[in-house]
Order: sequence, then C-alpha cells, then structure tokens
Amino acid sequence: MSDQHPVTLMTSGPPETVLDPEPSAALTALAEALAKPLDERRAAVALVVAPWPRMLAGWGALGELGRDPVERYAAFRVGYHRGLDRLRANGWRGSGYVRWRHEENRGFLRALAGLQREAQAIGEHDESERCALFLRQLDPAWPPSDLLPGAAA
Repeated sequence: MSDQHPVTLMTSGPPETVLDPEPSAALTALAEALAKPLDERRAAVALVVAPWPRMLAGWGALGELGRDPVERYAAFRVGYHRGLDRLRANGWRGSGYVRWRHEENRGFLRALAGLQREAQAIGEHDESERCALFLRQLDPAWPPSDLLPGAAA
C-alpha cells in the first residue's frame, strides 16, 4: 500500500482508493508524444508506453489513438488490467470507490470507459454492460461532466 495514498476507511460507506501518481518523467514524455503531429502521435505514444508499461495514462492515450475498434479495445483492456494491478498494490480489495475527482485515478477510469465503449463497438455487449456498471460502482457520480460528449477534454 502506498504511504502517500492509503485506502480511506470511512464508517459512512465503502473505502476509497487513490492510486499512486504516474512517474513525472513518464508524464512529461507522454505530453511530448501527444504534441507530435497526428500522423506520428500513435507511434510516439507507443514508444512512451514501452518503458513504462504500468502507466495507465499511456495505455489510455494509446487506446484513443488506435487505428480500429479492435486495436483500441486491446489497448484499453491492457490499461484496465494494469490498473487493477495498481489498485491492488494501493490497498484496493475488490470493492470501494475509485473516484474521478482524484487525478491519479483518471488513467484507470479512462481505460475502463474506453474498454466499455470499444466493447460496445465490436458487439461485446455483455462486457460493455459490465464495464458501465463497474464505472458506476467505482464512482457513483459517473460519468464526469468533462468526459461527456461535447465537453472540453
């Protein structure tokens, strides 16, 4: 469990988990990759993810840049599973809140939301429904207003 982000046990509800922050060097590299011209961006992000395979923001970005629904689905699924690993390492035991309001949690939640969307796109409707339910269980305020269609990212 991270000393900086322990699981908060509250008597009024489920515990809340906040992930450890992404490495600052990884975030800098990702920002530089995302600033590349569109035709270079996907490859640049993949080069960032390779040395930081636990970087959830990287997998989410790679999912958004995927060339087709299956490639996007695959990247989001990796981000989701890496996120579960990181959640467990931060004290999460399979239940409790993982809220969007904590910046550290956003990479995982973006990956899960992307997986939900791409599962729907490829016709895996039961997986899409499970992901949608899981998002609402993790954060009852889901979806955040800044992720709704037409909102600024």
